Amino acid sequence: MPWKTIMQAIGFGDGGSMRAALEMLLGNLGLERFRRGRSQRNSVAFTIAVISLCAKLSKADGVSTYLEAKAFEEIFHVPPEERPNVERLYDLAKQDVTGYDAYADKIARLLADEPQLKRDVLEALFHIAAADGIFHGAEDLYLADVARRFGFSDAEYRAIRALFVRDADDPYSILGVSPDISDEELKAHYRRLVREHHPDTLIARGVPEEFVDIANRKLAALNAAYDQIVKERAL
Repeated sequence: MPWKTIMQAIGFGDGGSMRAALEMLLGNLGLERFRRGRSQRNSVAFTIAVISLCAKLSKADGVSTYLEAKAFEEIFHVPPEERPNVERLYDLAKQDVTGYDAYADKIARLLADEPQLKRDVLEALFHIAAADGIFHGAEDLYLADVARRFGFSDAEYRAIRALFVRDADDPYSILGVSPDISDEELKAHYRRLVREHHPDTLIARGVPEEFVDIANRKLAALNAAYDQIVKERAL
């Protein structure tokens, strides 16, 4: 369902009750820091765009599953009193993938100066895509296009993807480096990644607990990839 249709359905333009609920929901999604210094309209638009992009991803492979909806709730904690509002929007958006590009572009514009927050959103999408244990080719195309619209390069997309999706494991792809990197450069790069993805770093940034769980998963993937390369180079 495209942007304008959802805006009309939830009463975005006429000050409907859901608009006020979504403004309050932003903090509950762990994205409170986005709201500072921005208009209510931009805050609500951002919340709608994030929820809709997640919902439409769940439909990318043709079937929106309970596991994907559950994964959304795990990342973006929704208090009981707001759940009907969020479920209404999620259900509207998941009807088809039409218009997902508009939501991705909206988020890219609103987060033009906040690349880390864009990465947080992209990683949340990967968590949802991987929830049912199957990473469909259509989901890959969807996320690759979202990443491009967010301004990430193909190499950056592959590095993020490797943290959530297990192909024929390539530890260099997981770390986002070339196989010809030196031992010293590899160690420095690995240590930087560990600092960036360490749960303590995310907590200091104000990232909610649900995102810290994702950070632990990424950190485990980084550690395993680095250990594999070190063992291979020692042979």
